[in-house]
Amino acid sequence: MKPRIIIIGFGNVGRGFAKVLNMKYNLLVEKFGVSPRVVAIVDSRGAAINPKGLNLEKALYIKKTKKTVAFYPEYGKLSVTGLEVLDKVDAEILVEATPTNIVDGEPGVSFMLKAVRTGRHVITANKGPLAVAFYKLLEESKKHGVQLKFDATVGGAIPVISLAKHCLYGNQIVSIRGVLNATTNVILTKMSENSCSLEEAIKEAREKGICETDPTYDLNGTDTACKMVILANALMEKRVTYRDLQKVGGIEKITVEDLKEARKKGCTIKLVGLVDEKRLLVEPMLVPLNDKICVDHTLNAVELKTDLAKEIVIVGHGAGPIETASKMLKDMIEIFKTNNH
Repeated sequence: MKPRIIIIGFGNVGRGFAKVLNMKYNLLVEKFGVSPRVVAIVDSRGAAINPKGLNLEKALYIKKTKKTVAFYPEYGKLSVTGLEVLDKVDAEILVEATPTNIVDGEPGVSFMLKAVRTGRHVITANKGPLAVAFYKLLEESKKHGVQLKFDATVGGAIPVISLAKHCLYGNQIVSIRGVLNATTNVILTKMSENSCSLEEAIKEAREKGICETDPTYDLNGTDTACKMVILANALMEKRVTYRDLQKVGGIEKITVEDLKEARKKGCTIKLVGLVDEKRLLVEPMLVPLNDKICVDHTLNAVELKTDLAKEIVIVGHGAGPIETASKMLKDMIEIFKTNNH
């Protein structure tokens, strides 16, 4: 089996997927009998296309040195778009890794719809399309008999969606509560441990590569809000979009004094997402220090409350392109296994 893959979006996540695919290629061949080929990579300036498969190490090097894969020798093309590649290049799987847009989910929504309507499976870490068009994308993929895999949109490396979907059959999830943004968690941890300002903590996180150049979506709660919409739909069948959030608050106004006051009460402050029967919101909350979701630094934690299994808490690394790509690889293997039987 030699599935062909198109990668659209070659920023941190897209490159992380390429690195992980390279690292685990021998495992895929030996354990699953699969020899995947990346036949096209698209970034904001162009594309590299080779029906026989691109050399991923070379593609990563060219992206790093030339800032675009469009300069890939022989196979690179400037100004080629993702939709043009989906039109002209044969492939079984689209890995969609463009930047998050919570206004209308574009261009990710269009790429995903084009892919599923032309019989391709989709793997994505892009929260925007699922926050605004979850059911449209899901219904279109089912209609065309392909899989839409989105585990990597929530929780970095931790398998929140997989665990709930595959290990909790028969349970009804009644609420989800979690610390789901590693950037804000790092910042709040630094502020608490070092008694430094929000600005100083952001600067340090940026220097360590944990914080984006523009961390607005992290700081104002947007990133966590998108994840809560996805979890509400995927695990609780809420049929909600980003617009249905009752509150989206961020950490921009949290001070060292606030954290010190919280500590006096045996608590700290975390950016928490919550969905239950009546609420869907994100805001900074007082969290007891002995609460299972009270994790620090880049860790994420999610509590699932169920009717039968009671509370289940899952904790793991929530940041990093390799950690996120580990779930995209898992999604890809699941597609291979499903289509091999």
